[in-house]
Amino acid sequence: MDNLSPLLEQTHTTEPVEVIRLRGTSVDKTDDTVAQETPIGIEYNGVPFVVMLATPQDLEDFAVGFSLTEGIVKSADQIKSIVIEELDAGIRVAVTIDEKRFAILDGRRQNLAGRTGCGLCGTERIAQVFKPMSEVKSGFTLSLEHLHRALEEMKHFQPLQQITGATHAAFWVNARGQIMLAREDVGRHNALDKLYGAMASHAYDFENGAVLVTSRASYEMVQKTIQMGVGILVAVSGPTALAIRMADEYKLTLMGFTRSQSQVIYTHPERVIEQ
Repeated sequence: MDNLSPLLEQTHTTEPVEVIRLRGTSVDKTDDTVAQETPIGIEYNGVPFVVMLATPQDLEDFAVGFSLTEGIVKSADQIKSIVIEELDAGIRVAVTIDEKRFAILDGRRQNLAGRTGCGLCGTERIAQVFKPMSEVKSGFTLSLEHLHRALEEMKHFQPLQQITGATHAAFWVNARGQIMLAREDVGRHNALDKLYGAMASHAYDFENGAVLVTSRASYEMVQKTIQMGVGILVAVSGPTALAIRMADEYKLTLMGFTRSQSQVIYTHPERVIEQ
């Protein structure tokens, strides 16, 4: 990829606000800091595709990860360039992809164009939600001891959360429980896409590690993880029933309600070992 914009370094991710803080009978007017939530418009080969609300940082990673987990490209090298432009109403992320992949994407868009009504009416629209996937082949295992290490470390990789209390994070964890990479965003899906985009751009081995997220594990989080071939998804909150069924079918190890002293394993416990 080329043509990457330096906008990331120039964009503010937080904003100061004046608040009234109540503590018991005490009422104080004071300053606070909140997270930015910015419209991010992603386009492919000059054609607008989607607008997401996200934290305006790591947008190159976001574009790569979103493109991969949505099946728009099959590999990061099919992305030719990413150009980021700050607009009055938000940020435009212009992605140029391989012409063959764009032809497939354009065909999908035209197939859905012209149909009106509810968002998921019709079998074609429902099929767009559940993407074709393959079973996870990863043989990676993670001990509970090393998982606990990652849980203890993760707060050190969440600067926006420590300042604002309003962001999610996704972490890449190695076999020793070390956090090798982390990304934050106001949206849990966005944080995961940013993580996967950063991993793809730096040629990480998706089968040789685990993903830890600070959110619940909805089916989208599970689906994105299966798409990337990761073997273990660990969530701080709970999963949905659909997420559990999908993880079970595609051989993903799914954990939830994860704390230092307790965890719930929902599917494929063989990847989680005691030591």
